[in-house]
Amino acid sequence: MTQSFPTPAAHARDLLDKLGVPTPPAEAGQPVRGPIDGEVLAHVLHDDARMIEAKVSAACRAFLAWRIVPAPRRGELVRLFGEELRAAKAELAALVTLEAGKIASEAAGEVQEMIDICDFAVGLSRQLHGLTIASERPGHAMRETWHPLGPVAVISAFNFPVAVWAWNACLALVCGDPVIWKPSEKTPLTALATHAILRRALARFGDAPEGLACVVQGGRDAGERLTRDPRIPLVSATGSTRMGRAVAPLVAERFGRSILELGGNNAMIVTPSADLSLALRAIVFSAAGTAGQRCTSLRRLIVHESLVDTLADAVETAFQRLPVGDPRAPETLLGPLIDKAAHDAFVEAMNAVRAEGGTVSGGERLLADERPDAYYVRPALARLPTPAPCMQSETFAPLLHVVPYTSFDTALSIQNDVPQGLSSCVMTNDVREAETFLSAAGSDCGIANVNIGPSGAEIGGAFGGEKETGGGRESGSDSWKQYMRRQTATVNYSGALPLAQGVRFDL
Repeated sequence: MTQSFPTPAAHARDLLDKLGVPTPPAEAGQPVRGPIDGEVLAHVLHDDARMIEAKVSAACRAFLAWRIVPAPRRGELVRLFGEELRAAKAELAALVTLEAGKIASEAAGEVQEMIDICDFAVGLSRQLHGLTIASERPGHAMRETWHPLGPVAVISAFNFPVAVWAWNACLALVCGDPVIWKPSEKTPLTALATHAILRRALARFGDAPEGLACVVQGGRDAGERLTRDPRIPLVSATGSTRMGRAVAPLVAERFGRSILELGGNNAMIVTPSADLSLALRAIVFSAAGTAGQRCTSLRRLIVHESLVDTLADAVETAFQRLPVGDPRAPETLLGPLIDKAAHDAFVEAMNAVRAEGGTVSGGERLLADERPDAYYVRPALARLPTPAPCMQSETFAPLLHVVPYTSFDTALSIQNDVPQGLSSCVMTNDVREAETFLSAAGSDCGIANVNIGPSGAEIGGAFGGEKETGGGRESGSDSWKQYMRRQTATVNYSGALPLAQGVRFDL
């Protein structure tokens, strides 16, 4: 029996009400369309230049107060935020599903990722360690310390509408930095809901400065205004390589810092020793999860020539069997593409495969009669006899290119021979292949996995990639250092003044 759901618009109104998010009347705001049926979920107000200026100025004032709050106390705010997220997890996850089109379990996983980074950041608030350094001068001590940096602008993308902000915001807050959030104009409601949850934590915290966290709504012009502002020392931007090419020069021109998480054209190498059952499960989730709209989605499958036909046939069959439909339904594994532009790019990419001598199975549009303004598709498998130019570009849709290889060195060369460098993986039971893949001569990506797919990451490790992926790192490990400024200090506690390197300057 098929489960019935309220219309996405009605469902969104109910969730926004429960989460404490007021929405303006239709005539006062910009429409927000949901991918489930293409209809308007709600309306939001975009910030004009005056409003953005007021929010940035408030963040600058907040920084003067927040930077002198002890870091463990700052961590208490993030701890409270984690508690509020736990209480609102179901509602926020449901809103992610409505606005981004993710299936329910993936949306819940995204909110859980926010909770996890809260826990990480709370612990970090007591571990912002510097160094003590041996001085070559007698009676001198050297140390390296880390200080708050300033307001941080976070520009997030639609495909992870809340988790990536949390990676940045939780670390920035414990490091002493206010946070200015410019969400994707495709997913503004989840940003407003997250901010409402954070406001509850701020109220419980009690004495946080006004302007410590804010949301700036708008399109490209709003993001560009933040990017150009010299009062914002760090801009963390997630999106396409094209977007990164626009952001990076603007920030660099004013000597600001940027964390860029851009395109990913991720590959899997499947070797003769691989467990094909394991590989198949990893391939299908990595290629079709989130309708192929993850930056870590599997785009290229490089398979040994002895296995390529067998494995490609198995993937094609699995794609055909995937349940496609309303992402709120528990049986659904593949929800919609975000919008028509995404579908147009998908069709264009499949046509490019055919023009370059490949064949494509799947890729057809589904449910168009029932939901003409929504874009559900069957995942597509593109078989190519050799690597082709169409494999150089990332298509944000469930399109998987498959090519054979003859030697492991050739497979590595194929994998690395693209402009992007985010995530990668190899399926093998050969320890030499596995270790070669992870070595300096192996994968050139920021993420390299063995016997798991390229999609998905834990918050404990730094997330990011190389080349046109931007070189940024977010979330765990020592990523916190990007949100602080480093200071090296020397203290002379002697009565003499010896100079370093034996320099003499006697008066």
